[in-house]
Amino acid sequence: MKKLIAIVLALLLALSACSALAVNEDAEGELVIYTSMYPFAIELMDEAIKQEFPNLTPGINGSFFFYSGTSRLITKIYGEMGDKRDQPLECDMFMVAEPAFSLELKDYGYLHSFEVENADSLLRFPYDEEGYWYPVRVCNMVLAYNPEAVSKWAEKGITIPKTFKDFAYDPALKGYISMSDPTTSGTAYAAVCSLLGAYGEEYLDKLGENKVMRESGSTAISKLQSGECAAIMILEESVLKYIDDEAKNGNEVSNVEIIYPEDGVVLIPSTVMIVAEEYSKNVNTEAAEAVAQWLLSEEAQGIIMQAYMHSVLAGEKAFPANSVDTDSLIEKDLGVDWEYAYLNREAINNLWTEKVTQ
Repeated sequence: MKKLIAIVLALLLALSACSALAVNEDAEGELVIYTSMYPFAIELMDEAIKQEFPNLTPGINGSFFFYSGTSRLITKIYGEMGDKRDQPLECDMFMVAEPAFSLELKDYGYLHSFEVENADSLLRFPYDEEGYWYPVRVCNMVLAYNPEAVSKWAEKGITIPKTFKDFAYDPALKGYISMSDPTTSGTAYAAVCSLLGAYGEEYLDKLGENKVMRESGSTAISKLQSGECAAIMILEESVLKYIDDEAKNGNEVSNVEIIYPEDGVVLIPSTVMIVAEEYSKNVNTEAAEAVAQWLLSEEAQGIIMQAYMHSVLAGEKAFPANSVDTDSLIEKDLGVDWEYAYLNREAINNLWTEKVTQ
């Protein structure tokens, strides 16, 4: 009898294990996702999707993801769409940095609508009511400085800015500030749109007058540490990852610290979208829906936070390591008019070029 019970228990455990591993066994075929997530985040997400969807085939050299910066991805997508915006794409899903492009793709008819159950109560960020896009990860634009260099800068008559406004408007900072280029970075573009909304075109005039450097986050961090920059505008995740990586190597970081600007942060709820079947590479919307739904699960959102981005789930109390409570950031969010960002992309990029880079 005991032997029989043991066999039954073993069978039940085996069935349970199979069930746990095969939640999304029905999702089959190839899948390609265009994304602007950083490569280390892609690695985490790739592995998780492979485990969750054992019968789904990565479509890009063993990965589900093709990576590039949002602005470069947009250019690539335009090229694939063709001049008449009627050609199929080489992907099945998008996870790009700024929602303005979601509005554009929806207008072009390139997106597949799908329903996320209980989206109103599930999400703490807006989503498309017709189901064409949903927020899946939240990037946060902040400032950063070097605490060890404060006295050095003070000797030069420079006060570390505590606001986005001072970052651009304080003439003492001329030649000592850095940020990403919005014509190549989607999150920088979102930040520029937000700050244009807050301070008008004068903000770009002031950035130009202050000779803001246009550089990647890693270069900007290095310049903080070397004393070439007094302050930088940067994604929170870039600083958090740097600090955490150093800690894992046994190094305590004391020369880079985040400033959560007193005039507000810029939260960028990056979206997930599914390509309409007639335009998708693998004509695999059913599998794409399953992956999109999973991306809004607690497990997937845990990976998002592990990659130093904030969760979109309402009621989520956890947040990325060394960051601050997400709901408190929402209260300080300057916001972005995504419709404005979509309809005026070329004009805003031209303004940037005219006022800042020339």
